[in-house]
Amino acid sequence: MPDKIGTEKAALRNPEAIVVGRGPAALTAAIALAEAGVSTVLAGKRPPRTDNRTTALLASSITALEKLGVWDLCADKAAPLITMRLVDATGRLWRAPEVKFDAYEIDLDAFGYNIENPVLIDALEQRAGSLSNVRLIDDEVIAVEPADDDVIVELKSGERLSAPLVVGADGRNSMSRTAAGIELSNRPYKQVALTVCLTHTRPHHDTSTEFHTASGPFTLVPLPGNRSSLVWVLRPADADAIAELSDEELALEIEAMAHSILGKMTVEPGRALFPLSVQTARRFGARRIALVGEAAHVVPPIGAQGLNLGLRDAVTIAELAATAKDDGRDIGGADVLAAYEKARRGDVTSRGMVIDIANRTLLSDFLPLQGLRGLGLFALDKIGPLRRAVMREGIAPRFGRPRLMRDETV
Repeated sequence: MPDKIGTEKAALRNPEAIVVGRGPAALTAAIALAEAGVSTVLAGKRPPRTDNRTTALLASSITALEKLGVWDLCADKAAPLITMRLVDATGRLWRAPEVKFDAYEIDLDAFGYNIENPVLIDALEQRAGSLSNVRLIDDEVIAVEPADDDVIVELKSGERLSAPLVVGADGRNSMSRTAAGIELSNRPYKQVALTVCLTHTRPHHDTSTEFHTASGPFTLVPLPGNRSSLVWVLRPADADAIAELSDEELALEIEAMAHSILGKMTVEPGRALFPLSVQTARRFGARRIALVGEAAHVVPPIGAQGLNLGLRDAVTIAELAATAKDDGRDIGGADVLAAYEKARRGDVTSRGMVIDIANRTLLSDFLPLQGLRGLGLFALDKIGPLRRAVMREGIAPRFGRPRLMRDETV
């Protein structure tokens, strides 16, 4: 018997929008479009259940997921991020002071919540499957073909779908981006990220701790109970050596890097290594195709920006398409894609620039640059209004934030 996710809904043979992809950004786009009254098909293969990564969802993303009816389905499996610590562990001559940010300083209960990706995807699929104007197809997309009045999406099963708008949320190797004829700017870093989940003997007290090392950040982010996720940015040669360690040896290395702040560590199954780069599409939409998430931009896992940017993409294109439909305009028209470009370019560019500068200043051996970095962190530590302004902008940008993500407390 086919499950609910794979069931075809007869009313959606001719949808108004097709979302290509199956990750969190794709599912959010499909839900947001449907909630706004746009009939939607989401097509793509489910991601492998071996994905051990977690996502730190910032407060504005939580606001959107609450309004979309998703957050209640997974909130009990997420850990709040109440305090964030930055610790200079470079061992250099000029070291920055430790800086601590507390959510209460900007009148929030938490900056956001950390959740395992499979748990988030399950909640998004459950919500999408409950909506009458969404059809979910668990099948591989093998072709995306733009035309004058619509876009044809062909599935491995042989089924062909068409709609006036396609939302390409199919990842960094996006077929949708290629079909739209959009080029990609790519700048690889000489860094690799190790991701793994851990159990530990001491409580984390809902505190995320980011150690700045000479190779990049080493970031421990709370999960429910005495568990945390780790993103450890390494030089490629060091990453290769770390990958060869047994679980017991890796746990000891992590405990040492963390200065035993969480006690004895145990590594959970499912570690992974990811080469880091910055990728940005030259345009975010063309030929009736709007790009969201990693199809539009890829940033290093620094500052919890990646998926939060993708969720803002998803909600923005849904709001613009719904407005165009209400106005009797073409929801995949050039004016809608131009508005989407305008709404998202500044946010994506500014976040990428901040992440790049933070990463480069951390890696630099140039003493004056190290001094400037330390001075900047000292200012954040000592100047309350500056620290609060940075916190607010970090979790909820003043510009480029869609209506669904707005909350009077952020």
